[in-house]
Amino acid sequence: MKALLQRVSQASVSIDGCEVARIGGGLLVFIGIEPDDTQHSAEKMLHKLLNYRVFADEQERMNKSLTDTQGDLLLVSQFTLAADTCSGLRPGFSTAAAPAQAEVLFEQLVVLAQQRYPNVQTGQFAANMQVQLINDGPVTFLLEI
Repeated sequence: MKALLQRVSQASVSIDGCEVARIGGGLLVFIGIEPDDTQHSAEKMLHKLLNYRVFADEQERMNKSLTDTQGDLLLVSQFTLAADTCSGLRPGFSTAAAPAQAEVLFEQLVVLAQQRYPNVQTGQFAANMQVQLINDGPVTFLLEI
């Protein structure tokens, strides 16, 4: 499982011109699911997302997590994160989980997040989403489990 997390001052997701999710300050996280991922992968990733220290403390050092700051969390499924980009000029998607498997794991991740954290929003699996964000920093990390 891969997660591209971005520290944001705000972010939103729209589908067909209708806003389906909006957050203030916190993390926008794009999730890529691979064939070997399991519910255990989702649990490990969620732990990392909630506790990864990307927010500034009083000395302006990245020592605070989303849990520490009580910021918002926006989860967006993005199969292109799992693409094979090692060769050629076109991505290959054989390294991404099949849609049925990916949807189940993404939904498990969302449910776990909503059970463990109060401020969770999400995009819609397999939809053509328009994502708007203001990256704070900019701060962006690629996490892999």
